Amino acid sequence: MKPTAILFDFDGVILDTEWSIYESMRNVFLENGHDLPLEDYVQCIGSDFNTWSPETHLEELTGKTFDWTAIGIERNTWIREEIAKLDAMPGVRETLDLCLEKKIACAVVSSSSHDWVDRWLEKLHLVSYFDEVVCRGDAPRIKPAPDLYLEGVRRMNRPASECLVIEDSLNGLKSAHEAGCPVAAIPNRITSCIDFSDAEYQYPSLVEFLQDL
Repeated sequence: MKPTAILFDFDGVILDTEWSIYESMRNVFLENGHDLPLEDYVQCIGSDFNTWSPETHLEELTGKTFDWTAIGIERNTWIREEIAKLDAMPGVRETLDLCLEKKIACAVVSSSSHDWVDRWLEKLHLVSYFDEVVCRGDAPRIKPAPDLYLEGVRRMNRPASECLVIEDSLNGLKSAHEAGCPVAAIPNRITSCIDFSDAEYQYPSLVEFLQDL
């Protein structure tokens, strides 16, 4: 493994935002008499609800129409309160320090908005580690389309084959591979049920990853 650049996904790789988002949606399901298994929910991880929508799924299960705007306001307040209690994922700070030491360029490539990603990077005091932050709106399509990673590779000014992607989702894996980047898959508690056998590398966490860097 000799990358000259590392492109980090954000949600679930740098910060464990995904668990709170999942819990809040699962609570809506439970309040309406249905569960939301992780095996179903992971279909939208790394992309958006256009890939698979839990909202549409619940309406199909119940035959009801919900005020998702009002539900979303309440959910988002709770989600942000929960995420604000967290530090970066295990191994993130150590990996970024090692990249700095080895002069490996780093970027964030996320399907989330700049408002979301930049806010949390600032809170975690991680902004200075990244040469680029590529988010929704910086390319025509989000993951699983390759556009965001293609933009990340372009900004890093390196061959895609030298840009190692750190991903926790199948949508992200597909996006990176279509852009020509190798992938190190590091699942979290949301995505641990996914088969990442197509990834070039697999690690339980960034703690183990940095041992090979």
